[in-house]
Amino acid sequence: MSKQKAPRRVGEKEALAVGTTIRGSAQKLNLVAALIRGRKVEDALNILTFSKRGMAVDAKKVLASAIANAENNHNLDVDSLVVAEASVGKALTMKRFHARGRGKSTRILKPFSRLRIVVREQEEEA
Repeated sequence: MSKQKAPRRVGEKEALAVGTTIRGSAQKLNLVAALIRGRKVEDALNILTFSKRGMAVDAKKVLASAIANAENNHNLDVDSLVVAEASVGKALTMKRFHARGRGKSTRILKPFSRLRIVVREQEEEA
């Protein structure tokens, strides 16, 4: 007796990749995710490659993982993939302390973010 197979979290022609602990705030990561939402995968990779934002490096890794999942796990055509969803959320926050003058200290928050990218195979228009 084995347990039942878990249902897919995305549609039939979709593939998913999640970056769970990306170092940086969710607000900064969301600016990068907004650049690629709804675009073709090839265009999105070019945008992330040449973006000046630091979070673009981690977003590109997650997008590349989603493309690889689509190709290898779900047998989707890479040339017709579109970024269907790029959602950002908060993950854990490391708390650190910094020594200040007169024996005081200040809390420093080091946030982490989550990035969920869903790519969808789009039918060719006639």
